[in-house]
Amino acid sequence: MRATFVLGRIAGVRIGVHWSVLLIFGIIAFGLSQGRLPETHPGRAWALYWAAGLCTALVFFASLLAHELAHAVVARRNGVEVDDIVLWLLGGAARLRTEASSPGAELRIAGVGPLVSLLLGGLFALGAWLLDLVSASGIVVEMVAWLAGINVLLAIFNSLPAAPLDGGRLLRAFLWWRTGDRLRATAGATAAGRVLGWLLVVLGLIAFMRTGAFGGLWLTLIGWFLIAAATAEGRQAQLRGVLAGVPVRDAMTPEPLTVPADTTVTDFLTSARYRYRHSAFPVIDDGVPVGLVTLDSARKVPQAEDRPVTVREVMMPLSQTTVVGPDSPLADLLPRMEPGAEHRVLVVDDGRLAGIVSLSDVSRTVTWLMRTDPGRRDGP
Repeated sequence: MRATFVLGRIAGVRIGVHWSVLLIFGIIAFGLSQGRLPETHPGRAWALYWAAGLCTALVFFASLLAHELAHAVVARRNGVEVDDIVLWLLGGAARLRTEASSPGAELRIAGVGPLVSLLLGGLFALGAWLLDLVSASGIVVEMVAWLAGINVLLAIFNSLPAAPLDGGRLLRAFLWWRTGDRLRATAGATAAGRVLGWLLVVLGLIAFMRTGAFGGLWLTLIGWFLIAAATAEGRQAQLRGVLAGVPVRDAMTPEPLTVPADTTVTDFLTSARYRYRHSAFPVIDDGVPVGLVTLDSARKVPQAEDRPVTVREVMMPLSQTTVVGPDSPLADLLPRMEPGAEHRVLVVDDGRLAGIVSLSDVSRTVTWLMRTDPGRRDGP
């Protein structure tokens, strides 16, 4: 699941939001301000209902973020680095750079999320009880009670044994422990995710046809997202199976054309040296890689009249670029790769640039492996 826009970073982890969050945020705010709150506490100003609904929706998404941050913290404690967290329709997803090293680590990383949601549900329930005890505003009590219920539901839903939910990760940990085969375990969890997704789609359509209620379509939408996410996860598992044991050096483009950091943007765009089909180039300074520059980013830079703009000023610095070693497993690089020239991966060996990797390089490697080793086609 890719982020539509980025909110910022927490503890070095990028926090992104998928567009589907806006949909669920609007539904929650509207449902509370125009439904539940006026029904349980009538006679208040419409602005109060809307303020309460929006505030509750914001706290709910803060709860989702806490859920995902728990995954990130436990992942790091188990030696797994986290690239980013993306909030989306079904909650959120913490994208890990590498796989867990053992079924036990997988169990801990996956299980902490539902536990945090369950804990938050209990704390909100306690808060609602205490607020009611001191005769706080009924709307405030209703907001906190709703947050208690939704966090408990989130914990239960995420515990369902189907990918990409946390329960799917728990199922994968169990299958991995029983079979000793991580890829086969992943295939089993993604198959369970597709089954659950189609079940929700069918149940949602039946409910809508019988009652005409919006809830049926909502269930169908959730099922559709589950199917899509589980299918994508299954495909990635197949790719990881094909690429098992393949180092990055076998897929990279070695000795790529580079751009000196002090080259002006004008020279970069007009030089015949860079008139290739490539859309991104590593940037070097005294032979050391310092970043990545794309043709699109360079073309968007207005040229200052008083001084020339250099590539160093418009490049993506190395700290924001994915960097790996030539002997790193190519399969572990897959979750970190995205479409787009700005997402090229730099291969660095002892501080020197060894190559560059794009998704097309990975695709070409997969095709070559399947042609030369037909047994890989029958992977997981």
